[in-house]
Amino acid sequence: MVEERYYLTLERIMKITEENTVKEPYQSYFRHVAEFLLRIHDIKDSRHTSARASMTKERLEEEMQMLYYDVLPQNYETSYANPEYAVRELGEELGAFLSALYTELRGDIGYVYEERYDYIVIGNELFIEIYNKFEEEETPSPESLKEIFYWYASDYCDVYAADRVVEQIDPEAYDFAVKRIMESDLTDLRYLYRFGEYVSENELKTAEYLNSLPQETIDKMADTYTEGFRVGFINTGKDLSKKSVVNIRYVLGFERVVRKAIQNFEKMGLKPTIYRAASSVITRPRLGKNGFYGGIPNKQYDYDHKDDLGLVLDKQFMERKLEVMRTVLEKNKELAGSFAGPAVMEVFGEKPFAPVTKPEAVTFSKKQEELLLIMNSRAGQITNQYIKGEERSFTIISWPLPEIGNNYPEIFDEVIRINTLDANVYEKVQQTLIDALDQGEYVRIFGKGANKTDLKVSLCRLKNPEKETIFENCVADVNIPVGEVFTSPMLEGTEGVLYVSKVYLNELQYRDLEIHFKEGKTTEYTCSNFESEEENKKYICDNIMHNHESLPLGEFAIGTNTTAYMAAKKYDIADKLPILIAEKMGPHFAVGDTCYSWAEDNVVYNPNGKEIIAKENSVSACRKENPEQAYFQCHTDITIPYEELGKISVFTCEGKEIVLIENGRFTLPGTEILNEPLDK
Repeated sequence: MVEERYYLTLERIMKITEENTVKEPYQSYFRHVAEFLLRIHDIKDSRHTSARASMTKERLEEEMQMLYYDVLPQNYETSYANPEYAVRELGEELGAFLSALYTELRGDIGYVYEERYDYIVIGNELFIEIYNKFEEEETPSPESLKEIFYWYASDYCDVYAADRVVEQIDPEAYDFAVKRIMESDLTDLRYLYRFGEYVSENELKTAEYLNSLPQETIDKMADTYTEGFRVGFINTGKDLSKKSVVNIRYVLGFERVVRKAIQNFEKMGLKPTIYRAASSVITRPRLGKNGFYGGIPNKQYDYDHKDDLGLVLDKQFMERKLEVMRTVLEKNKELAGSFAGPAVMEVFGEKPFAPVTKPEAVTFSKKQEELLLIMNSRAGQITNQYIKGEERSFTIISWPLPEIGNNYPEIFDEVIRINTLDANVYEKVQQTLIDALDQGEYVRIFGKGANKTDLKVSLCRLKNPEKETIFENCVADVNIPVGEVFTSPMLEGTEGVLYVSKVYLNELQYRDLEIHFKEGKTTEYTCSNFESEEENKKYICDNIMHNHESLPLGEFAIGTNTTAYMAAKKYDIADKLPILIAEKMGPHFAVGDTCYSWAEDNVVYNPNGKEIIAKENSVSACRKENPEQAYFQCHTDITIPYEELGKISVFTCEGKEIVLIENGRFTLPGTEILNEPLDK
């Protein structure tokens, strides 16, 4: 039936490229999109031919460039995928919608490589229905077109949204990526083009460099990653033996490491799921990518379409999507219960991205922003019902990309060293810091020079200091590399100003970021990215606050990895480091949920045997009665680099001051070893 529907739509799309039944400028748009869909058919047609199997790397590169031509930066200014151009050419009322439609159909690139022809048929039928509307009326109303798109998204929730849930928890349901990783000849770089992702110089050179490394180095990288996942279960008192599935998320080019990681996980009794980062408005997250993906051809393109869900989001759609999610998890509750969590490999080193906000792009209304918060919160609750937070874990590790600079091999080797530092050394030093912090009533943090930070962080009170502790001693398990002590601060009594001159959060740059706190919650914020204060506040509201009116301070931590800090200075890459490493390079503060969200009731111990008691705050404490108010589904770390740090002191109930760091150097006796990389 799918095949029959496919060829019926194909026949109609071929005619669209030749006929003139729609008035200009719309006919040109439809011809262009139809030609793209025919290129997708060309790939489908050649998937099983021997000629395709023998295609040269140059031919595969040419094919990929044709598929991504429209969104590459050099062509984007005159692309219908660009809402600014689409509005200019197609009009204010219809341009943004038609740009979003084209973006939705561009998901076919991944679908055709996965041979998900039902997805392609669904998109073709949507395209034809919209085209028919333009044939019936010279200029259809935006409302009538949005209605068609709405019912497409609603009707096919039980395909796209349902498949996304199953792909995460069932290794047998979707093995496209696993097969390519395990069965491909990884020395023949043509394999990269067979994933259906954009392959940039980063992916090619990464795979090439990894191929030059001895197997023992690959093993070391993979072992650090998988062992962190295993130890995460041990350190949090969770039973890994009850689990059978792990979700691997990574970027193309690292297949040699992932192949070894799959083998390691299988020895733990875990089968991998590896799904593609979502491309449909029904399933893709607002920011970032979740799954496996290749090079990002144009980050501005992704940013322009981050709110395309605004075309369909209302209460009815929200309830529909949540019901699909709940139904699928209930049907697969045994699989969901065996899901151990995600193991994530991040990358860094790309040129920092500062987005341009385009008024032509689809945006959420205020009501939709509120609905999105509710939907994400309820989705989190449903997930936690079947994949319990107190039973799952995760791990994250980061590796540099060739784009980081000419010293890429040296930087890569340095990152391997950073990711595999001796946890035993750090455990002892960090315990010294924790022993001092455990005496405190609050901590004061001051910036230095132009840094305006002046923040008082209130600490949880210990009832039994012999057996309890406030801070977790993070020694490179779930959160690699080693190098921080962290806590969930008390909100009451926490106040002041957090300031950073320049920071990158989720690949977005912020200049002169300033956030004010009162009773542990954000009250106001600004930055200097844009000329108008309104744009600055909107930028932070969208991307740090995630459209919440206020967020609590979910985490206070002190990073101790001065080795990483000095590597960043040596190679001048501080602006390119991921938060995963950057957060270990100074004190950091997270707005949003605590580090223990959905798992506050788990009993967790530090390596010295003391129980960590600071796992919640007065907001998350209401989780049992009102989980929608307890969790925010976000956690954004903001780090003050050592050079902007004036002083961090602990103040005891008796008023005694214990200085931990002064002028960017550790001053507490027993922590001097952390200054050695700074001296070098």
